[in-house]
Amino acid sequence: MNSENDAAGGLQLLTGLEVSAVSFVRDYVELHFDGPVLRALSNPLGVYGGREWHFPAPGSLDLMRCYIGKTVDAYEEDPGRILTLHFGEHRFGIPLDDGSSLGPESAHLVGVDASGMTSPLGGMWIW
Repeated sequence: MNSENDAAGGLQLLTGLEVSAVSFVRDYVELHFDGPVLRALSNPLGVYGGREWHFPAPGSLDLMRCYIGKTVDAYEEDPGRILTLHFGEHRFGIPLDDGSSLGPESAHLVGVDASGMTSPLGGMWIW
Protein backbone atom coordinates (compact mmCIF):
# COMPACT_ATOMS: atom_id res chain seq x y z
CA MET A 1 0.00 0.00 0.00
CA ASN A 2 1.33 3.44 -0.87
CA SER A 3 1.41 6.31 1.55
CA GLU A 4 -0.76 9.39 1.27
CA ASN A 5 2.43 11.33 0.45
CA ASP A 6 2.63 9.37 -2.81
CA ALA A 7 -0.92 10.31 -3.88
CA ALA A 8 0.36 12.11 -6.97
CA GLY A 9 1.92 8.85 -8.16
CA GLY A 10 -1.44 7.14 -8.04
CA LEU A 11 -3.24 9.98 -9.73
CA GLN A 12 -0.57 10.13 -12.43
CA LEU A 13 -1.46 6.49 -13.17
CA LEU A 14 -4.92 7.68 -14.32
CA THR A 15 -3.66 10.37 -16.70
CA GLY A 16 -4.36 9.28 -20.27
CA LEU A 17 -6.77 6.54 -19.22
CA GLU A 18 -10.38 6.36 -20.38
CA VAL A 19 -13.30 5.81 -18.02
CA SER A 20 -14.73 2.39 -18.93
CA ALA A 21 -17.51 2.26 -16.33
CA VAL A 22 -19.23 4.24 -13.61
CA SER A 23 -20.52 1.94 -10.88
CA PHE A 24 -23.00 2.81 -8.15
CA VAL A 25 -22.33 0.49 -5.19
CA ARG A 26 -24.78 0.90 -2.30
CA ASP A 27 -23.40 4.07 -0.70
CA TYR A 28 -20.41 4.92 -2.89
CA VAL A 29 -19.41 5.44 -6.53
CA GLU A 30 -16.57 3.95 -8.58
CA LEU A 31 -14.88 5.09 -11.77
CA HIS A 32 -13.33 2.15 -13.65
CA PHE A 33 -10.43 2.59 -16.08
CA ASP A 34 -10.08 -0.90 -17.66
CA GLY A 35 -7.98 -1.92 -14.67
CA PRO A 36 -7.49 0.79 -12.05
CA VAL A 37 -10.53 1.73 -9.98
CA LEU A 38 -11.12 5.06 -8.23
CA ARG A 39 -13.63 4.66 -5.42
CA ALA A 40 -15.43 7.78 -4.12
CA LEU A 41 -16.45 7.04 -0.53
CA SER A 42 -17.63 10.61 0.03
CA ASN A 43 -20.34 11.91 -2.30
CA PRO A 44 -18.67 13.09 -5.53
CA LEU A 45 -19.47 16.32 -7.34
CA GLY A 46 -18.49 17.90 -10.57
CA VAL A 47 -19.24 19.77 -13.74
CA TYR A 48 -20.21 18.08 -16.99
CA GLY A 49 -21.10 20.04 -20.11
CA GLY A 50 -21.30 23.21 -18.04
CA ARG A 51 -23.84 21.64 -15.65
CA GLU A 52 -22.88 21.26 -12.00
CA TRP A 53 -23.92 18.06 -10.25
CA HIS A 54 -23.63 16.64 -6.75
CA PHE A 55 -24.30 12.97 -6.03
CA PRO A 56 -26.95 11.76 -5.12
CA ALA A 57 -29.04 14.76 -6.25
CA PRO A 58 -31.58 14.17 -9.04
CA GLY A 59 -29.91 14.11 -12.44
CA SER A 60 -26.43 13.38 -11.06
CA LEU A 61 -26.48 9.71 -12.08
CA ASP A 62 -27.26 10.62 -15.69
CA LEU A 63 -24.43 13.18 -15.80
CA MET A 64 -21.97 10.81 -14.14
CA ARG A 65 -22.59 8.15 -16.80
CA CYS A 66 -21.48 10.72 -19.41
CA TYR A 67 -17.89 10.32 -18.17
CA ILE A 68 -17.75 6.85 -19.74
CA GLY A 69 -15.45 7.11 -22.75
CA LYS A 70 -13.79 10.31 -21.51
CA THR A 71 -10.02 10.42 -20.93
CA VAL A 72 -8.32 11.90 -17.86
CA ASP A 73 -6.07 14.70 -19.04
CA ALA A 74 -5.12 16.22 -15.68
CA TYR A 75 -5.76 16.00 -11.96
CA GLU A 76 -5.56 18.19 -8.86
CA GLU A 77 -5.26 17.28 -5.23
CA ASP A 78 -5.93 19.81 -2.50
CA PRO A 79 -5.17 17.70 0.62
CA GLY A 80 -7.97 17.75 3.15
CA ARG A 81 -10.25 19.51 0.67
CA ILE A 82 -10.80 17.81 -2.73
CA LEU A 83 -9.37 15.46 -5.34
CA THR A 84 -10.35 16.40 -8.90
CA LEU A 85 -9.98 14.61 -12.23
CA HIS A 86 -10.09 16.75 -15.38
CA PHE A 87 -11.59 15.54 -18.65
CA GLY A 88 -11.15 18.55 -20.92
CA GLU A 89 -13.91 20.95 -19.89
CA HIS A 90 -15.47 18.37 -17.52
CA ARG A 91 -14.54 17.79 -13.86
CA PHE A 92 -15.12 14.93 -11.42
CA GLY A 93 -14.34 15.70 -7.78
CA ILE A 94 -14.21 13.77 -4.55
CA PRO A 95 -14.43 15.88 -1.39
CA LEU A 96 -11.72 15.01 1.15
CA ASP A 97 -12.80 17.22 4.04
CA ASP A 98 -14.02 15.74 7.32
CA GLY A 99 -17.51 17.18 6.83
CA SER A 100 -17.99 15.33 3.54
CA SER A 101 -16.48 11.98 4.49
CA LEU A 102 -18.95 9.33 5.50
CA GLY A 103 -16.22 7.49 7.43
CA PRO A 104 -12.48 7.61 8.08
CA GLU A 105 -11.62 7.57 4.35
CA SER A 106 -12.89 9.62 1.40
CA ALA A 107 -11.39 7.81 -1.60
CA HIS A 108 -9.43 4.75 -2.69
CA LEU A 109 -7.48 4.17 -5.87
CA VAL A 110 -6.60 0.55 -6.64
CA GLY A 111 -4.00 -0.11 -9.34
CA VAL A 112 -3.35 -3.21 -11.42
CA ASP A 113 -0.98 -6.12 -10.80
CA ALA A 114 1.54 -7.58 -13.26
CA SER A 115 -1.23 -9.49 -15.06
CA GLY A 116 -3.30 -6.31 -15.56
CA MET A 117 -5.94 -7.26 -12.98
CA THR A 118 -7.25 -4.74 -10.46
CA SER A 119 -5.33 -5.51 -7.28
CA PRO A 120 -3.71 -3.77 -4.30
CA LEU A 121 -0.54 -5.53 -5.49
CA GLY A 122 -0.49 -2.88 -8.23
CA GLY A 123 -0.69 -0.11 -5.65
CA MET A 124 -3.40 1.27 -3.41
CA TRP A 125 -3.78 4.91 -2.47
CA ILE A 126 -6.11 6.09 0.29
CA TRP A 127 -7.33 9.59 1.02
